[in-house]
Amino acid sequence: MGKNRKNNTKWYTSKEVFGKIEKTKAFKEAYNEETLRLILAKRIRDIRLQKKLTQAIVAKRANTTQSVIARLESGQHSPSVETLGRVAHALGKGLTIA
Repeated sequence: MGKNRKNNTKWYTSKEVFGKIEKTKAFKEAYNEETLRLILAKRIRDIRLQKKLTQAIVAKRANTTQSVIARLESGQHSPSVETLGRVAHALGKGLTIA
């Protein structure tokens, strides 16, 4: 455990926080799911920026709202396959589920 001298904030390692639970199957599955969600969110944002599109333009092309695109790019929400398909199409990409 480390301390930030400025405000006495204590920092903990993942082992200190999660302990034995990080070795469980449920934890590993949840961790992998969250990691994939964040990778997908970053990929969508990167493609949008590469194509120099705004969230509003992508939303219009995907027949949804800008806030849906923002939530999708934040990685905080799990979109439906239908929404992912529409967004992929709006970005000129396909959606493959393996």
